Amino acid sequence: MIGCMLKLRRTAIDDAPVSRAGAAGSVPLISARGVRKTYRTGDVAVAALRGVDLDIAAGQFVVIMGPSGNGKTTLLNCCSGIDDIDAGCITIDGHDLAAMSDRARTAHRATSMGFVFQSFNLITVLSAAENCELPLLAAGWKPGRARHRAEELLARVGLADRGRHRPAELSGGEQQRVAIARALVAEPAVVWADEPTGNLDSRTAESVMELFHEVNAAGQTLVVVTHDPSIGARADRVLTVSDGLVADDRLNGRDGEASP
Repeated sequence: MIGCMLKLRRTAIDDAPVSRAGAAGSVPLISARGVRKTYRTGDVAVAALRGVDLDIAAGQFVVIMGPSGNGKTTLLNCCSGIDDIDAGCITIDGHDLAAMSDRARTAHRATSMGFVFQSFNLITVLSAAENCELPLLAAGWKPGRARHRAEELLARVGLADRGRHRPAELSGGEQQRVAIARALVAEPAVVWADEPTGNLDSRTAESVMELFHEVNAAGQTLVVVTHDPSIGARADRVLTVSDGLVADDRLNGRDGEASP
């Protein structure tokens, strides 16, 4: 099982109470303060984030929900450093994203973050193994070592015999598993996922969520944007974003019901 095999940088959070600021007495892995982001098209300005404060502890499985167009994906993109912010401060693992150069931020994403998207974002001309090893090659790993690690992760997501296949030769669920293996291959501090089950049938989506739960149980921090309330019910914590703000922040009980 993946939970027994993955050697992740983060250890699993224990049974101590977890506050909305993260694990009790700990420094948050992800911290956002006063984050603002405005998109401009000509003379039209749209405030996507309007002063968000947020802390996430290492080892948490956090789901971000809310109506379309209210800032969920923008929050994920800003917190991960994909998008710049207009005001505020975001730190990940003690690193202030705004203080980094573009090159340093790109390197930080490659070594400390993994990404899973609804559209899979696999390179069509590359095999599954080649797609999976890309973050390692970008981080300076030698090709042979990177390929061995990629094959190891593909095996752990149930694709040991599919490494030579290109994306077009894989099912949607297999492609998403390749994307998850790629996100995990460099043992990142956090994995960000934007609607990771949105293009999958219900059975395949369930298998992907089981995989997420296995890696989270092994200590991996997950931040997932979704419209699916069943995913939110299985997370440690659910953030509801509305009109560019975190309108609700709930911890889930052990029975899967959200706590007030």
